[in-house]
Amino acid sequence: MKNDQFWMTRALDLARQAEQQGEVPVGAVIVRDDELLGEGWNQPIHSHDPTAHAEIQAIRNASNKIGNYRLTDTTLYVTLEPCIMCAGAIIHSRIKRVVYATKEPKTGAVGSCFDIFNTQQLNHFVHCEHGVLADESSELLSEFFRSRR
Repeated sequence: MKNDQFWMTRALDLARQAEQQGEVPVGAVIVRDDELLGEGWNQPIHSHDPTAHAEIQAIRNASNKIGNYRLTDTTLYVTLEPCIMCAGAIIHSRIKRVVYATKEPKTGAVGSCFDIFNTQQLNHFVHCEHGVLADESSELLSEFFRSRR
């Protein structure tokens, strides 16, 4: 879509914020009709909360903003392929579309390890795309983990 790079750039800015806090650099934004509804970055270490992934933070933020747990007709932009937990939250919140930058070969749940969005038994279909600013996201993650070794 025409603004995918714009919103993914915002998600990358949030990923850098996570990195500055010592968190794995992942950022996410939720948009409807080109309006920012919510955003988040990884915070599980800082918050002592294993569910505080960027996607979950963005979902919570957007739901609070609109006063509804259903985020219909929204797009979630995230810098890394969602995990099983986040994919489940995306489905339950009825997000329409997910755009992620780079694949997560170890825990990715929307194409790499699992393909949850295409499970026929589920009652909600999420359209998913990837590759928007993938090189930038991949490099940010690689640098983060390289500096930890």
